[in-house]
Amino acid sequence: MTAVPLLSVENLRTYFHSADGPVRAVDGVSFALQPGETLGIVGESGCGKTVACLSILRLVDHPGHIEPNSSIRLRGRELTDVAEVEIREIRGNEISMIFQEPMTSLNPVWTVGSQIAEAVRTHRGGSAAEARARAIEMLGLVGIPDPERRVDDYPHELSGGMRQRVMIGMALACDPAVLIADEPTTALDVTIQAEILDLLAELQKRLGMAMIFVSHDLGIVSEIADRVIVMYGGQVVESGTAREVFDRPRHPYTEGMLRCIPVVTRKSQRLSVIPGSVPSPNRWPVGCRFHPRCPYAWERCRSEVPSLPTGTPAARCWLEKEPERRLGGLTQRPSSEAR
Repeated sequence: MTAVPLLSVENLRTYFHSADGPVRAVDGVSFALQPGETLGIVGESGCGKTVACLSILRLVDHPGHIEPNSSIRLRGRELTDVAEVEIREIRGNEISMIFQEPMTSLNPVWTVGSQIAEAVRTHRGGSAAEARARAIEMLGLVGIPDPERRVDDYPHELSGGMRQRVMIGMALACDPAVLIADEPTTALDVTIQAEILDLLAELQKRLGMAMIFVSHDLGIVSEIADRVIVMYGGQVVESGTAREVFDRPRHPYTEGMLRCIPVVTRKSQRLSVIPGSVPSPNRWPVGCRFHPRCPYAWERCRSEVPSLPTGTPAARCWLEKEPERRLGGLTQRPSSEAR
């Protein structure tokens, strides 16, 4: 018997109005998150990863909106139609998010302690002294030395790694059931990245929360995620366990991203790339959205839209129906649309 998901996203479509027509940033995304699980979401910039996460928290501003028939359920409760006052209670309390760049996410004129304390008092009430004590506790929990002193520091007085730790502490201050980490290590150097990843893994294990980890770095996701969804063109194009996706990629886009990972060898080798770029979300290609960049594409890919099968592993690709076409496909050149 399948466990009831903690968070369930079904047919999520988030569009933006523009003079050139609707911008279909997220276009029919579905996934589920189980308690204590880490779900990795990977893909290039512009594929819809961040917009999907912002949609879960209803943080997409005008002219963006979540389309009717989209569903986001937390413990079975539908979030797309709850009142704004109710979704504010959920943000930071039941679902928290760590954003990409802590310097722009933290208020520069407030101390880091006061910002954590504000989140605590907003959702849990209590006195100012209790909220400050919780802020100090969280700074210590995320590994900031001398938290009793650092609680009165301003963001500019902290290093990039320490600011990211503050953001993690703020996100976890109210013991959320779900943590969304949107590329939390992108702006950090490699050593600090490793520290932050170790910290997230340790805190997740200690607190028992589920996590959505968003990144374009497949190496990081392969280490931290239990399951993975690959996004392209506002859609999920592949899903499965981390081992299924990274050991045996089924979609040509996933295959291409894995070939782009640098490998240290004795013989110098030119870095592989996926030709072309992600199309504009108000002009997605007809048929499979990846076909202009795909080395295997044939006529069916250019005219018919593939679906994503239920269950895992799964790929939104016509090669699942005609696997023999994969043989020799890499000798083909992508269509002129990608060049």
